[in-house]
This record gives sequence, structure tokens and C-alpha cells, in this order.
Amino acid sequence: MAYKKLTPEELENVFRLIGKDWMLITAAGKDASGKEAVNTMTASWGGMGVLWNKPVAFCFIRPQRYTYELTEQSDRLSLSFFTEAHRPALRLCGSKSGRDIDKFAAAGLTPVLDGSTPYIKEARLSLLCRKLYAQDLEESCFVDRSILDFYKEKDYHRMYVVEIESALLQE
Repeated sequence: MAYKKLTPEELENVFRLIGKDWMLITAAGKDASGKEAVNTMTASWGGMGVLWNKPVAFCFIRPQRYTYELTEQSDRLSLSFFTEAHRPALRLCGSKSGRDIDKFAAAGLTPVLDGSTPYIKEARLSLLCRKLYAQDLEESCFVDRSILDFYKEKDYHRMYVVEIESALLQE
């Protein structure tokens, strides 16, 4: 597949990309047996903007997710966006664990590496990112206490701020 390289400033409506189209967060590391592993998960929470004079994205991953384990092991991850035709694959990647199944095979997706950054070949748009900052959300910091309803198990997300180093648009 051929890709056109974009600057972050050329990206389309991020509210639609993240909130409506959803994205896959993909990370690589080692599994429990020490074998190289890549996993992906669906996300519909996050954002993009400018922070520390860099084009950034921020995403949120709960600690029980397999992608969290891999994200913690690497400085790189990707955010990938798809056409509506891939909605079943996104649903699968958001409901099954990579610890239990090969999500890529089950979803008909292909992980590829750009250096040490994994992304998904079939994505319409992939953002190749470098981690800059990570912090767990804390109950005491929620100003709007009604948001705590999203955390019945107190499994607060870790927020990652990542620099968008490259944006690849499928041609």
C-alpha cells in the first residue's frame, strides 16, 4: 500500500476521528513468556493539539488492558484510523483481549513496523508517535464527580501524551 506523509497540521477533524470513527492504539513489547508481541485496542477517548511546542495526541488506557502492558515497555505507539468498512474489526479489538486470541488474525488486520513503531497496514490514517508523558488519573483530581461513574471498579486510566512524529495517509 502507498502512503502519503502528512504534517499533523493537515489532519482532519479530530473530534470525528477519535469520537466517531474510533481509533486503534497499537503497541509492541514482550509478552509474559518474553516473546516479542504486538497488540492493539479500540479507543474513542483522546485528543490532539499542541503541547510543549510539539504536535501531540493524548490517549487513555486502563491498567488491565494487554495494550497497557506493551505500551509501558516501549517509547513508541501508533494511533490508527479506519473507514466504516472496518467497524467490525474495531468492535472485535475493543471487546477481546490479545492475551486470549490473535486479534490481528481475527480482525483481518496486519501489524507492521516503521522502525520500532507498530501500526496497522489497513488503516486509512496512522499516527506514529513517541511517548512524552504518562500519568494515572486520580480520583481526587476529578472536579466533576459524576465522571467517576465511568470507574465503578476504580480502574482509572493512564493518560499518555505522545508526540506525533509522522502521519501516514493511505492513498
